[in-house]
Amino acid sequence: MNHGTVAGEDLSDHLKYFTEHLPATFVYAGIDVEQSGDFTGVRGRQMGGRCVLARTGPFPRNAEWRSLIATMEETLRLHRHQPKTLVNLSDYLHKRTGGMIGSLSHLIRAAAISAILDGSERITQDLLKNTRIDHNSESVSRSGTSSRRKAG
Repeated sequence: MNHGTVAGEDLSDHLKYFTEHLPATFVYAGIDVEQSGDFTGVRGRQMGGRCVLARTGPFPRNAEWRSLIATMEETLRLHRHQPKTLVNLSDYLHKRTGGMIGSLSHLIRAAAISAILDGSERITQDLLKNTRIDHNSESVSRSGTSSRRKAG
């Protein structure tokens, strides 16, 4: 939302109107919203006065992470995939993706497609290791650090 344009000003005015007149909760999502200008200037400060910022970040390596992996694994329809393979690789998957859901989803989906194309019909750690994913995750897994994208 660019408050410096007529369209951005109109959008901001509409969102403020909705917030004040509709009995609903509005959820707006973005990356680095504090630095984007959404809460600067007259209109931005008005929006900021109507919003609560909920910072998010990567999943910690815990039971919830394992549950997320289990849920994704249950959706796989690969003929020779061994159940719980991915759950048992949860530490590796966390290290590889930095705990980011989008990166995890991309990695599992890309590996599943490869497993179908090569006829193996199962995901293994070797297949995961040879599956390329987003730049941020590749950088994290090479460096061994868990600092990721700035949340917000």
